[in-house]
Amino acid sequence: MSLFQHKTHPHVIRNPNELHDSSLTFGDRTSDSVASYVGSWRFVILMTSLLIVWLVWNSISFLPHFDPAPFILLNLCLSFLAGYTAPFIMMSQNRQATKDRLTAENDYKTDVKGEQEICHILEHLDHQDGLTLQIAQRLEVQNKRIDEQEQLILQLVQKMDEQQQFMKEQHQEILKLLKSPLQESQE
Repeated sequence: MSLFQHKTHPHVIRNPNELHDSSLTFGDRTSDSVASYVGSWRFVILMTSLLIVWLVWNSISFLPHFDPAPFILLNLCLSFLAGYTAPFIMMSQNRQATKDRLTAENDYKTDVKGEQEICHILEHLDHQDGLTLQIAQRLEVQNKRIDEQEQLILQLVQKMDEQQQFMKEQHQEILKLLKSPLQESQE
């Protein structure tokens, strides 16, 4: 593995809605439509309106009553409606439970994939931390070597200064010695 290489992993995200909707039959779609309509405010308002009209129509004395109190025909119609829509609602709920299981399974797979990616990223970061630590240690060793070399250079410069001073002194002595015989010869 190179210093900065990151492995890529395929990302497979499946939409549970598409998976579920692709397997629906005509009957499944019909029962979902019926259950959706029966569970809507439109249906509640319509049924409430029909019940009010039915009760008022059969309660006012000057109108012809087709279902006088105790409203047996109304009870029969409501029982038929409840008995007829209940299987549609149950089928739709069963399909929704299947869809929820698909969603939960997909969420689980996504979570596992995410956990694997996090573990891989942490391993990659640990590797990078190790490399960074090695680089820092090498830099520290190099800094020590540079400090040692600077000390050696300073010592060499000091010795060279001392030698140069010594050479100046010798040069002065030589000049003195050379001047002395010349001065004696001139006298």
